[in-house]
Amino acid sequence: MATSTPTRDSYAPPPSGGSPHASVPSRRQAWRSRLWRFDDKASPYAYIAPFFLVFGAFGLYPLLYTGWIALHRVEMTGLDQMEWVGWDNFDKILHDAEFWTAVGNTFLIGVMSTVPQLLVALGLAHLLNYRLRARTFWRTVILTPYATSVASAALVFALVFRADGGLLNWALHFVGLGDTNWANGHWTSKIAISVIVIWRWTGYNTLIYLAAMQAVPSDLYEAASLDGASRWQQFRKVTIPSLRPTILFTIVISTIGSMQLFGEPLLLEGGTLGATGGNENQYETLSVYLYNYGWNLGHLGPAAAVAWAMLALLLIIAAVNWLIGRFVRKSAV
Repeated sequence: MATSTPTRDSYAPPPSGGSPHASVPSRRQAWRSRLWRFDDKASPYAYIAPFFLVFGAFGLYPLLYTGWIALHRVEMTGLDQMEWVGWDNFDKILHDAEFWTAVGNTFLIGVMSTVPQLLVALGLAHLLNYRLRARTFWRTVILTPYATSVASAALVFALVFRADGGLLNWALHFVGLGDTNWANGHWTSKIAISVIVIWRWTGYNTLIYLAAMQAVPSDLYEAASLDGASRWQQFRKVTIPSLRPTILFTIVISTIGSMQLFGEPLLLEGGTLGATGGNENQYETLSVYLYNYGWNLGHLGPAAAVAWAMLALLLIIAAVNWLIGRFVRKSAV
């Protein structure tokens, strides 16, 4: 096939020097390209910068400042007068029997409230996962206690657990079991506080479990049903293994919440007894102990040391939960 050589006039390359106006678009394109690359790299940092600014101002700075106060002797009446004492505040609280009483009370109330709370939440979520009538209504009712303020819930239950004229004692007296001084007993006071915590947080954990259950593939239940598994067996063999990460998450969140219990024990009796955790510190938690040291006694140095001790306990609990979760994941493989 014949080919034709293009003539000289069909294509003329630009002169080597070029026109001075030809470089203007190329400079604009280079500037836009640099601007686009800068925007691509800098935009993610700009988007997350507000969070870190707020966290630094209201989270990190107070944490570091609390650690600085924990190394000084500071009184509520003289905030501008700080005396360096080093680790004396930590040594003071660690040798205080009331501190270890508060640690034991916090641990016991945490276990007594967390275990029944999560078990009840798991059962309620399993029931709500079925096709019930008015499912939206029941889910709203389950979440209602969580929307109630801690002060309102604690005050209402304080009336329920009153020794004289309380609703619970009236019911017990009606069936012939006698009256119980709930707030003054070592175990009854912990039971009363645990009931308040269970009532407030069960609905919240129920909705978390319900969301996790709805994410479980229906094929697993169909296969188990074809194999002859009952609903209880499906719950044990399909639902629980699928919810292991969610269960560990709720355990961690509930543990952190139990370490921060303050309103429930403070308002169970109210007044001076509530601020000290009872007449024998029988239900004094770490948060109440911190409050009593910092605001009732006015010693901010030991109070700050208690705050850092609580942080250390939370880190230890988080490490234990992480090790347990790692063991569970390995055993599931």
